[in-house]
Amino acid sequence: MNRPRLGFQIPCRLPASRIAALARGAERAGFDQVWLVEDCFFAGGIAASATALAATERIGVGIGILPAVARNAAFTAMEVAALAEAHPGRFTAGLGHGMREWMRQIGAAPASPLTALAEHLDAVRRLLAGETVTADGRYVRLDGVRLEFPPEVPPPVVAGVRGPRSLEVSGRHADGTVLAEPVTPAYLASARASIARGRVGLDRPHTITAYTLFHADDDLDRARDAMRPALAGPVADPAWAAHLADVDLGPRSEEITALPEAERAAALPADWIDRLSACGPPERCLERVRETHAAGADTVVLCPVGEPEEQLARAAALPALLTG
Repeated sequence: MNRPRLGFQIPCRLPASRIAALARGAERAGFDQVWLVEDCFFAGGIAASATALAATERIGVGIGILPAVARNAAFTAMEVAALAEAHPGRFTAGLGHGMREWMRQIGAAPASPLTALAEHLDAVRRLLAGETVTADGRYVRLDGVRLEFPPEVPPPVVAGVRGPRSLEVSGRHADGTVLAEPVTPAYLASARASIARGRVGLDRPHTITAYTLFHADDDLDRARDAMRPALAGPVADPAWAAHLADVDLGPRSEEITALPEAERAAALPADWIDRLSACGPPERCLERVRETHAAGADTVVLCPVGEPEEQLARAAALPALLTG
């Protein structure tokens, strides 16, 4: 495995005016990457990434993810190429399905999300590589399109996906996979197996980036309490089913997930919180990061719960400790 890398996520639910300072802070602390999220209807992912790249000098910047179907593949490639050419070797472009309800809301929900994602990944990767692309797919139709300024160093194009079939698409059509939180060792093993099925016959590298909910506090109980609201909704969300399918949460799992959300937050067992997040004193959070790396993640991205500036300050020592 490559040297373990550590990233820090800048939450989408922040005004864009706070992106630059957070990106600079992550760079000063020695993080390898900063990741941004394009959720409806916050700051656009390309603009947010450009802000982070322009405010920093060395740190990698990833967007995880851009909903593939929200943009024409050629225009996605144009935007990504501009950032990659201006900041060579520093940008990673993530594409994914996008949340189904949001895609319906904007009139862009495809009948076949798997086909749509595969076609977009292929077209964007080929355009960034400088190819002239003609495609007559179900969702991507291009007629002799070639970028005028393909980047000298084509950036990785990764897929942000969850379930087994989507992970196979990522293995076949992307340069890497971004796994949304929570990423337990059991889920990571299952995801890697699905990705491997898609990679049969391929020999190009494929990186895995694991998002991890994070709250550092020297008081473990206080850290767990801060994490409870962030976990209470998702543990009962069908979208999390893939993450929890291989995780044994014990005999009370159905009883707890059936509670109203506020009661569910209070009832979450401490071991659930510990298994589904990195929380507590920084050195304890570091153990979780190392565990995730050991299970097969190339990069672990800390997704702060609470004020991101405060959590970044508490995490500032982790990059040096991880590689020291």
